[in-house]
Amino acid sequence: MNLAKEIWQDMLPMLETEVNTISFDVWIKPLEALDVEDERLVLLAPTEANRDAINNNLRPLIRQTLSTVNPLLTDITLLTPAEVESIGGSLAEAVEKAEEKNDEPTTPRMDATLINPRYTFDNFVVGECNRFAVAAARAVAEAPGERYNPLFIYGGAGLGKTHIMHAIGNYIRKNNQHLKVLYVSSEKFVNELIASIRSKGGSTVDFREKYRSADVLMIDDIQFISKKESTQVEMFHTFNDLYQTNKQIIFASDRPPKEIPDLEERLRTRFEWGLIADVQPPDLETRIAILQKKSQLMKYQVPQDVLTYMAQREGSNIREMESLLNKVVLLSKLYDKPLSVDLAAEAFKDYRKPQEEAVEAEDIIEATLKLYPNVSKEDLVGKKRDKEVVEPRMICIYLITELLPLPMTSIGALMGGRDHTTIMHAKNKVAGLIGKDERIKSRVEDIRNMVFKN
Repeated sequence: MNLAKEIWQDMLPMLETEVNTISFDVWIKPLEALDVEDERLVLLAPTEANRDAINNNLRPLIRQTLSTVNPLLTDITLLTPAEVESIGGSLAEAVEKAEEKNDEPTTPRMDATLINPRYTFDNFVVGECNRFAVAAARAVAEAPGERYNPLFIYGGAGLGKTHIMHAIGNYIRKNNQHLKVLYVSSEKFVNELIASIRSKGGSTVDFREKYRSADVLMIDDIQFISKKESTQVEMFHTFNDLYQTNKQIIFASDRPPKEIPDLEERLRTRFEWGLIADVQPPDLETRIAILQKKSQLMKYQVPQDVLTYMAQREGSNIREMESLLNKVVLLSKLYDKPLSVDLAAEAFKDYRKPQEEAVEAEDIIEATLKLYPNVSKEDLVGKKRDKEVVEPRMICIYLITELLPLPMTSIGALMGGRDHTTIMHAKNKVAGLIGKDERIKSRVEDIRNMVFKN
Protein backbone atom coordinates (compact mmCIF):
# COMPACT_ATOMS: atom_id res chain seq x y z
CA MET A 1 0.00 0.00 0.00
CA ASN A 2 1.46 3.38 -0.99
CA LEU A 3 1.62 6.41 1.30
CA ALA A 4 -1.50 8.05 -0.15
CA LYS A 5 -3.64 4.98 0.40
CA GLU A 6 -2.33 4.55 3.95
CA ILE A 7 -3.17 8.15 4.78
CA TRP A 8 -6.63 7.86 3.24
CA GLN A 9 -7.37 4.65 5.14
CA ASP A 10 -6.49 6.44 8.38
CA MET A 11 -8.70 9.39 7.45
CA LEU A 12 -11.85 7.46 6.53
CA PRO A 13 -12.88 6.40 10.07
CA MET A 14 -12.35 9.97 11.27
CA LEU A 15 -14.43 11.45 8.46
CA GLU A 16 -17.20 8.92 9.06
CA THR A 17 -17.69 10.31 12.57
CA GLU A 18 -17.89 13.91 11.30
CA VAL A 19 -20.66 13.61 8.70
CA ASN A 20 -23.95 11.76 8.48
CA THR A 21 -24.23 8.35 6.86
CA ILE A 22 -25.67 9.63 3.58
CA SER A 23 -22.88 12.19 3.08
CA PHE A 24 -20.22 9.62 3.87
CA ASP A 25 -21.63 6.84 1.69
CA VAL A 26 -22.57 9.01 -1.29
CA TRP A 27 -19.66 11.48 -1.46
CA ILE A 28 -16.66 10.44 0.64
CA LYS A 29 -16.57 6.65 0.48
CA PRO A 30 -16.33 6.49 -3.37
CA LEU A 31 -13.11 8.55 -3.36
CA GLU A 32 -9.80 6.75 -3.99
CA ALA A 33 -6.33 7.89 -2.97
CA LEU A 34 -3.97 8.23 -5.95
CA ASP A 35 -0.74 9.75 -4.70
CA VAL A 36 0.93 12.52 -2.73
CA GLU A 37 2.04 15.46 -4.87
CA ASP A 38 3.56 18.76 -3.72
CA GLU A 39 2.26 18.52 -0.12
CA ARG A 40 -1.17 17.49 -1.39
CA LEU A 41 -3.15 14.28 -1.14
CA VAL A 42 -4.49 13.54 -4.62
CA LEU A 43 -7.89 11.83 -4.65
CA LEU A 44 -9.84 10.28 -7.51
CA ALA A 45 -13.53 11.23 -7.64
CA PRO A 46 -15.72 8.90 -9.76
CA THR A 47 -17.76 11.74 -11.31
CA GLU A 48 -17.65 15.49 -11.80
CA ALA A 49 -20.69 15.80 -9.54
CA ASN A 50 -18.82 14.00 -6.78
CA ARG A 51 -15.74 16.18 -7.26
CA ASP A 52 -17.78 19.40 -7.23
CA ALA A 53 -19.75 18.37 -4.15
CA ILE A 54 -16.54 17.73 -2.23
CA ASN A 55 -14.91 20.96 -3.38
CA ASN A 56 -17.99 23.05 -2.58
CA ASN A 57 -18.95 21.52 0.74
CA LEU A 58 -16.58 19.00 2.30
CA ARG A 59 -13.11 20.14 1.30
CA PRO A 60 -12.39 22.10 4.53
CA LEU A 61 -13.32 19.10 6.66
CA ILE A 62 -11.18 16.70 4.60
CA ARG A 63 -8.28 19.16 4.64
CA GLN A 64 -8.49 19.47 8.42
CA THR A 65 -8.62 15.70 8.84
CA LEU A 66 -5.63 15.34 6.53
CA SER A 67 -3.54 17.73 8.63
CA THR A 68 -4.43 15.70 11.73
CA VAL A 69 -3.29 12.44 10.14
CA ASN A 70 -0.22 13.90 8.41
CA PRO A 71 0.81 17.47 9.36
CA LEU A 72 3.24 17.59 6.44
CA LEU A 73 0.37 17.63 3.94
CA THR A 74 -1.57 20.87 3.58
CA ASP A 75 -4.39 20.27 1.11
CA ILE A 76 -6.22 17.87 -1.19
CA THR A 77 -6.78 17.79 -4.94
CA LEU A 78 -9.62 15.92 -6.59
CA LEU A 79 -9.32 14.52 -10.10
CA THR A 80 -11.90 12.73 -12.24
CA PRO A 81 -11.09 9.67 -14.38
CA ALA A 82 -11.17 11.88 -17.48
CA GLU A 83 -8.59 14.24 -15.97
CA VAL A 84 -6.37 11.32 -15.00
CA GLU A 85 -6.51 9.91 -18.53
CA SER A 86 -5.45 13.25 -19.98
CA ILE A 87 -2.40 13.82 -17.79
CA GLY A 88 0.01 12.04 -20.10
CA GLY A 89 2.03 10.69 -17.22
CA SER A 90 2.36 14.02 -15.39
CA LEU A 91 0.36 13.97 -12.17
CA ALA A 92 1.87 17.31 -11.14
CA GLU A 93 0.48 18.95 -14.28
CA ALA A 94 -2.97 17.47 -13.69
CA VAL A 95 -2.95 18.73 -10.10
CA GLU A 96 -1.94 22.20 -11.22
CA LYS A 97 -4.72 22.34 -13.82
CA ALA A 98 -7.30 21.03 -11.37
CA GLU A 99 -6.40 23.65 -8.77
CA GLU A 100 -6.50 26.44 -11.36
CA LYS A 101 -9.99 25.32 -12.29
CA ASN A 102 -10.99 25.04 -8.64
CA ASP A 103 -9.91 28.64 -8.03
CA GLU A 104 -12.28 29.96 -10.72
CA PRO A 105 -15.46 31.61 -9.38
CA THR A 106 -18.51 29.43 -9.78
CA THR A 107 -22.23 29.99 -9.72
CA PRO A 108 -23.82 29.10 -6.37
CA ARG A 109 -24.94 25.49 -6.60
CA MET A 110 -26.71 22.90 -4.61
CA ASP A 111 -25.36 22.23 -1.16
CA ALA A 112 -24.97 18.61 -2.21
CA THR A 113 -23.53 17.18 0.99
CA LEU A 114 -26.86 15.75 2.10
CA ILE A 115 -28.82 15.37 -1.12
CA ASN A 116 -28.92 11.67 -1.98
CA PRO A 117 -29.03 11.30 -5.78
CA ARG A 118 -30.83 7.97 -5.43
CA TYR A 119 -33.96 9.58 -4.00
CA THR A 120 -36.11 10.92 -6.83
CA PHE A 121 -39.77 11.33 -7.68
CA ASP A 122 -39.40 8.63 -10.33
CA ASN A 123 -38.53 5.91 -7.83
CA PHE A 124 -40.93 7.02 -5.10
CA VAL A 125 -43.99 4.77 -4.84
CA VAL A 126 -47.16 6.85 -4.69
CA GLY A 127 -50.25 5.54 -2.91
CA GLU A 128 -53.29 7.00 -1.22
CA CYS A 129 -51.17 7.38 1.91
CA ASN A 130 -48.82 9.95 0.37
CA ARG A 131 -50.44 11.17 -2.87
CA PHE A 132 -51.28 14.65 -1.56
CA ALA A 133 -47.80 15.25 -0.10
CA VAL A 134 -46.08 14.10 -3.30
CA ALA A 135 -48.30 16.32 -5.46
CA ALA A 136 -47.46 19.31 -3.27
CA ALA A 137 -43.75 18.46 -3.36
CA ARG A 138 -43.77 18.24 -7.16
CA ALA A 139 -45.50 21.61 -7.42
CA VAL A 140 -42.88 23.17 -5.16
CA ALA A 141 -40.01 21.54 -7.08
CA GLU A 142 -41.35 22.81 -10.40
CA ALA A 143 -41.86 26.39 -9.20
CA PRO A 144 -39.87 27.11 -6.02
CA GLY A 145 -41.16 30.06 -4.03
CA GLU A 146 -44.31 30.47 -6.11
CA ARG A 147 -46.69 28.00 -4.45
CA TYR A 148 -47.11 26.43 -1.03
CA ASN A 149 -44.57 28.44 0.93
CA PRO A 150 -43.65 27.08 3.35
CA LEU A 151 -44.39 23.44 2.60
CA PHE A 152 -44.67 21.49 5.84
CA ILE A 153 -44.60 17.68 5.49
CA TYR A 154 -45.28 15.53 8.52
CA GLY A 155 -45.70 11.84 9.30
CA GLY A 156 -44.27 8.98 11.32
CA ALA A 157 -40.73 7.63 11.08
CA GLY A 158 -39.83 5.63 8.00
CA LEU A 159 -42.77 6.73 5.83
CA GLY A 160 -40.85 8.58 3.10
CA LYS A 161 -40.69 12.23 4.20
CA THR A 162 -36.93 12.43 3.74
CA HIS A 163 -37.17 10.72 0.33
CA ILE A 164 -39.66 13.38 -0.76
CA MET A 165 -37.34 16.19 0.36
CA HIS A 166 -34.36 14.67 -1.45
CA ALA A 167 -36.57 14.26 -4.54
CA ILE A 168 -37.35 17.98 -4.46
CA GLY A 169 -33.65 18.75 -4.23
CA ASN A 170 -32.71 16.43 -7.06
CA TYR A 171 -35.46 17.79 -9.30
CA ILE A 172 -34.28 21.37 -8.77
CA ARG A 173 -30.64 20.38 -9.24
CA LYS A 174 -31.55 18.93 -12.62
CA ASN A 175 -33.91 21.65 -13.85
CA ASN A 176 -32.75 24.84 -12.08
CA GLN A 177 -29.02 24.45 -11.63
CA HIS A 178 -28.53 28.14 -10.85
CA LEU A 179 -30.55 27.86 -7.64
CA LYS A 180 -28.79 27.30 -4.34
CA VAL A 181 -30.58 24.53 -2.46
CA LEU A 182 -29.74 23.82 1.14
CA TYR A 183 -30.89 20.62 2.85
CA VAL A 184 -29.99 20.06 6.51
CA SER A 185 -31.32 18.31 9.55
CA SER A 186 -32.49 20.47 12.43
CA GLU A 187 -29.61 18.96 14.42
CA LYS A 188 -27.09 20.31 11.92
CA PHE A 189 -28.78 23.71 11.97
CA VAL A 190 -28.56 23.79 15.78
CA ASN A 191 -24.96 22.57 15.90
CA GLU A 192 -23.79 25.11 13.32
CA LEU A 193 -25.50 27.92 15.21
CA ILE A 194 -23.84 26.84 18.47
CA ALA A 195 -20.45 26.58 16.74
CA SER A 196 -20.79 30.07 15.29
CA ILE A 197 -21.67 31.53 18.69
CA ARG A 198 -18.70 29.79 20.31
CA SER A 199 -16.29 30.79 17.56
CA LYS A 200 -13.71 33.51 18.03
CA GLY A 201 -15.59 36.75 18.38
CA GLY A 202 -18.91 34.94 18.70
CA SER A 203 -20.09 36.16 15.30
CA THR A 204 -22.98 34.47 13.51
CA VAL A 205 -22.43 36.41 10.28
CA ASP A 206 -21.19 33.40 8.29
CA PHE A 207 -23.97 31.21 9.67
CA ARG A 208 -26.63 33.71 8.67
CA GLU A 209 -25.08 34.23 5.25
CA LYS A 210 -25.13 30.49 4.58
CA TYR A 211 -28.80 29.99 5.40
CA ARG A 212 -30.22 33.30 4.24
CA SER A 213 -28.52 33.12 0.85
CA ALA A 214 -30.35 29.90 -0.03
CA ASP A 215 -32.96 29.90 -2.79
CA VAL A 216 -34.51 26.76 -1.33
CA LEU A 217 -34.07 25.85 2.33
CA MET A 218 -35.10 22.36 3.48
CA ILE A 219 -34.89 21.41 7.15
CA ASP A 220 -35.64 17.86 8.23
CA ASP A 221 -36.93 16.85 11.68
CA ILE A 222 -37.81 20.44 12.53
CA GLN A 223 -39.59 19.22 15.69
CA PHE A 224 -36.20 19.00 17.41
CA ILE A 225 -35.94 22.79 17.74
CA SER A 226 -38.51 22.40 20.51
CA LYS A 227 -37.30 24.04 23.77
CA LYS A 228 -34.25 25.57 22.01
CA GLU A 229 -34.90 29.28 22.46
CA SER A 230 -31.83 30.68 20.67
CA THR A 231 -32.37 28.34 17.74
CA GLN A 232 -36.01 29.38 17.46
CA VAL A 233 -35.04 33.05 17.43
CA GLU A 234 -32.54 32.43 14.62
CA MET A 235 -35.05 30.28 12.75
CA PHE A 236 -37.65 33.04 13.02
CA HIS A 237 -35.37 35.63 11.45
CA THR A 238 -34.09 33.21 8.80
CA PHE A 239 -37.67 32.32 7.88
CA ASN A 240 -38.67 35.97 7.59
CA ASP A 241 -35.67 36.86 5.46
CA LEU A 242 -36.27 34.00 3.01
CA TYR A 243 -40.04 34.36 2.91
CA GLN A 244 -39.92 38.08 2.19
CA THR A 245 -37.68 37.45 -0.82
CA ASN A 246 -39.88 34.62 -2.17
CA LYS A 247 -37.37 31.89 -1.38
CA GLN A 248 -38.84 28.42 -0.93
CA ILE A 249 -38.92 26.95 2.58
CA ILE A 250 -39.67 23.27 3.26
CA PHE A 251 -39.90 21.54 6.62
CA ALA A 252 -40.37 17.90 7.60
CA SER A 253 -41.52 16.74 11.00
CA ASP A 254 -42.97 13.74 12.78
CA ARG A 255 -45.98 15.85 13.82
CA PRO A 256 -47.92 18.92 12.63
CA PRO A 257 -46.88 22.39 13.87
CA LYS A 258 -49.71 22.60 16.40
CA GLU A 259 -48.40 19.47 18.16
CA ILE A 260 -44.74 20.54 18.49
CA PRO A 261 -44.28 21.36 22.19
CA ASP A 262 -42.54 24.49 23.45
CA LEU A 263 -42.53 26.11 20.02
CA GLU A 264 -42.84 29.90 19.87
CA GLU A 265 -46.29 30.90 18.66
CA ARG A 266 -44.83 33.24 16.04
CA LEU A 267 -42.92 30.29 14.55
CA ARG A 268 -45.89 27.97 14.76
CA THR A 269 -48.08 30.37 12.80
CA ARG A 270 -45.39 30.81 10.16
CA PHE A 271 -45.03 27.06 9.74
CA GLU A 272 -48.77 27.01 9.01
CA TRP A 273 -48.76 29.87 6.49
CA GLY A 274 -48.32 27.72 3.40
CA LEU A 275 -49.43 24.12 3.02
CA ILE A 276 -49.37 21.29 5.54
CA ALA A 277 -49.27 17.82 3.97
CA ASP A 278 -49.27 14.58 5.91
CA VAL A 279 -47.80 11.21 4.97
CA GLN A 280 -49.80 8.28 6.32
CA PRO A 281 -48.66 4.67 6.86
CA PRO A 282 -48.92 2.74 3.56
CA ASP A 283 -51.70 0.24 3.09
CA LEU A 284 -50.97 -3.33 2.09
CA GLU A 285 -51.17 -2.63 -1.64
CA THR A 286 -48.71 0.25 -1.38
CA ARG A 287 -46.35 -1.80 0.79
CA ILE A 288 -46.30 -4.51 -1.86
CA ALA A 289 -45.61 -1.89 -4.55
CA ILE A 290 -42.76 -0.45 -2.48
CA LEU A 291 -41.15 -3.86 -2.14
CA GLN A 292 -41.61 -4.49 -5.87
CA LYS A 293 -39.91 -1.18 -6.69
CA LYS A 294 -37.07 -1.91 -4.29
CA SER A 295 -36.62 -5.36 -5.81
CA GLN A 296 -36.45 -3.90 -9.31
CA LEU A 297 -33.94 -1.22 -8.32
CA MET A 298 -31.71 -3.80 -6.63
CA LYS A 299 -32.25 -6.29 -9.46
CA TYR A 300 -33.73 -8.88 -7.11
CA GLN A 301 -36.02 -11.52 -8.62
CA VAL A 302 -38.47 -11.94 -5.75
CA PRO A 303 -41.65 -14.02 -6.26
CA GLN A 304 -44.94 -12.19 -5.79
CA ASP A 305 -46.08 -14.42 -2.92
CA VAL A 306 -42.89 -13.60 -1.00
CA LEU A 307 -43.40 -9.86 -1.47
CA THR A 308 -47.01 -10.18 -0.33
CA TYR A 309 -45.98 -12.17 2.72
CA MET A 310 -43.33 -9.60 3.66
CA ALA A 311 -45.66 -6.65 3.15
CA GLN A 312 -48.33 -8.29 5.28
CA ARG A 313 -45.87 -9.29 7.99
CA GLU A 314 -43.74 -6.18 8.27
CA GLY A 315 -46.10 -3.23 8.71
CA SER A 316 -45.76 0.41 7.76
CA ASN A 317 -42.11 1.41 8.27
CA ILE A 318 -40.64 1.61 4.79
CA ARG A 319 -37.01 1.64 5.91
CA GLU A 320 -37.55 -1.53 7.93
CA MET A 321 -39.32 -3.21 5.01
CA GLU A 322 -36.39 -2.46 2.71
CA SER A 323 -33.90 -3.64 5.32
CA LEU A 324 -35.73 -6.92 5.77
CA LEU A 325 -35.99 -7.43 2.01
CA ASN A 326 -32.21 -7.17 1.87
CA LYS A 327 -31.98 -9.69 4.71
CA VAL A 328 -34.19 -12.21 2.92
CA VAL A 329 -32.17 -11.89 -0.30
CA LEU A 330 -28.92 -12.22 1.64
CA LEU A 331 -30.14 -15.42 3.31
CA SER A 332 -31.09 -16.78 -0.10
CA LYS A 333 -27.57 -16.19 -1.39
CA LEU A 334 -25.87 -17.29 1.81
CA TYR A 335 -27.66 -20.64 2.03
CA ASP A 336 -28.09 -21.06 -1.73
CA LYS A 337 -31.85 -21.41 -1.33
CA PRO A 338 -34.60 -20.10 -3.61
CA LEU A 339 -36.53 -17.05 -2.44
CA SER A 340 -39.66 -18.42 -0.81
CA VAL A 341 -42.22 -17.66 1.87
CA ASP A 342 -40.50 -20.18 4.14
CA LEU A 343 -37.17 -18.39 3.76
CA ALA A 344 -38.85 -15.04 4.45
CA ALA A 345 -40.40 -16.52 7.58
CA GLU A 346 -36.95 -17.69 8.65
CA ALA A 347 -35.60 -14.16 8.21
CA PHE A 348 -38.45 -12.70 10.22
CA LYS A 349 -38.53 -15.14 13.12
CA ASP A 350 -36.18 -13.14 15.34
CA TYR A 351 -37.64 -9.81 14.35
CA ARG A 352 -40.49 -8.56 16.41
CA LYS A 353 -41.49 -4.91 16.42
CA PRO A 354 -42.26 -3.13 19.71
CA GLN A 355 -45.87 -2.57 18.70
CA GLU A 356 -46.30 -6.31 18.23
CA GLU A 357 -45.02 -7.07 21.71
CA ALA A 358 -48.18 -5.54 23.15
CA VAL A 359 -50.51 -7.40 20.78
CA GLU A 360 -52.30 -10.47 22.09
CA ALA A 361 -54.42 -13.06 20.35
CA GLU A 362 -57.50 -11.66 22.07
CA ASP A 363 -56.88 -8.28 20.39
CA ILE A 364 -56.97 -9.93 16.98
CA ILE A 365 -60.08 -11.93 17.83
CA GLU A 366 -61.90 -8.78 19.05
CA ALA A 367 -60.90 -6.82 15.94
CA THR A 368 -62.16 -9.66 13.73
CA LEU A 369 -65.51 -9.68 15.53
CA LYS A 370 -65.84 -5.92 15.05
CA LEU A 371 -65.42 -6.31 11.30
CA TYR A 372 -67.84 -9.25 11.25
CA PRO A 373 -70.53 -8.07 13.71
CA ASN A 374 -72.91 -10.91 12.85
CA VAL A 375 -70.43 -13.51 14.09
CA SER A 376 -70.16 -14.29 17.80
CA LYS A 377 -66.96 -15.26 19.56
CA GLU A 378 -68.45 -18.67 20.30
CA ASP A 379 -69.01 -19.26 16.58
CA LEU A 380 -65.60 -17.86 15.62
CA VAL A 381 -63.72 -20.35 17.78
CA GLY A 382 -66.38 -23.04 17.60
CA LYS A 383 -67.15 -25.86 15.18
CA LYS A 384 -69.66 -24.16 12.87
CA ARG A 385 -68.78 -24.52 9.18
CA ASP A 386 -71.15 -21.92 7.75
CA LYS A 387 -69.61 -19.70 5.08
CA GLU A 388 -70.20 -16.51 7.09
CA VAL A 389 -68.16 -18.00 9.95
CA VAL A 390 -65.39 -19.80 8.05
CA GLU A 391 -64.04 -16.66 6.37
CA PRO A 392 -63.51 -14.54 9.52
CA ARG A 393 -62.16 -17.59 11.35
CA MET A 394 -59.49 -18.23 8.70
CA ILE A 395 -58.54 -14.54 8.56
CA CYS A 396 -58.28 -14.43 12.34
CA ILE A 397 -56.06 -17.51 12.35
CA TYR A 398 -53.91 -16.04 9.58
CA LEU A 399 -53.33 -12.78 11.47
CA ILE A 400 -52.52 -14.57 14.71
CA THR A 401 -49.90 -16.67 12.92
CA GLU A 402 -48.46 -13.57 11.26
CA LEU A 403 -48.41 -11.20 14.21
CA LEU A 404 -47.64 -13.45 17.16
CA PRO A 405 -44.67 -15.79 17.71
CA LEU A 406 -46.86 -18.67 18.84
CA PRO A 407 -46.52 -22.34 17.88
CA MET A 408 -49.31 -23.77 15.75
CA THR A 409 -50.51 -25.99 18.59
CA SER A 410 -51.01 -22.96 20.86
CA ILE A 411 -52.92 -21.13 18.14
CA GLY A 412 -55.05 -24.22 17.64
CA ALA A 413 -55.89 -24.25 21.34
CA LEU A 414 -56.92 -20.58 21.20
CA MET A 415 -59.17 -21.27 18.23
CA GLY A 416 -61.30 -23.98 19.82
CA GLY A 417 -58.85 -26.87 20.05
CA ARG A 418 -58.03 -27.14 16.35
CA ASP A 419 -55.04 -29.23 15.34
CA HIS A 420 -51.80 -28.11 13.75
CA THR A 421 -52.78 -29.05 10.18
CA THR A 422 -56.05 -27.10 10.37
CA ILE A 423 -54.20 -23.96 11.47
CA MET A 424 -51.64 -24.38 8.69
CA HIS A 425 -54.38 -24.88 6.12
CA ALA A 426 -56.19 -21.70 7.18
CA LYS A 427 -52.97 -19.70 7.15
CA ASN A 428 -51.93 -20.88 3.69
CA LYS A 429 -55.44 -20.45 2.30
CA VAL A 430 -55.64 -16.78 3.32
CA ALA A 431 -52.04 -16.10 2.26
CA GLY A 432 -52.93 -17.36 -1.21
CA LEU A 433 -56.17 -15.37 -1.40
CA ILE A 434 -54.49 -12.09 -0.44
CA GLY A 435 -52.61 -12.03 -3.72
CA LYS A 436 -55.71 -12.45 -5.91
CA ASP A 437 -58.83 -11.50 -3.92
CA GLU A 438 -59.10 -7.75 -3.26
CA ARG A 439 -61.94 -8.17 -0.79
CA ILE A 440 -60.02 -10.63 1.38
CA LYS A 441 -56.90 -8.49 1.20
CA SER A 442 -58.90 -5.46 2.32
CA ARG A 443 -60.47 -7.38 5.21
CA VAL A 444 -57.07 -8.56 6.44
CA GLU A 445 -55.71 -5.04 6.26
CA ASP A 446 -58.70 -3.54 8.06
CA ILE A 447 -58.41 -5.98 10.97
CA ARG A 448 -54.67 -5.44 11.20
CA ASN A 449 -55.15 -1.67 11.33
CA MET A 450 -57.79 -1.99 14.05
CA VAL A 451 -55.44 -4.11 16.14
CA PHE A 452 -52.65 -1.57 16.09
CA LYS A 453 -54.89 1.48 16.47
CA ASN A 454 -56.23 -0.01 19.67
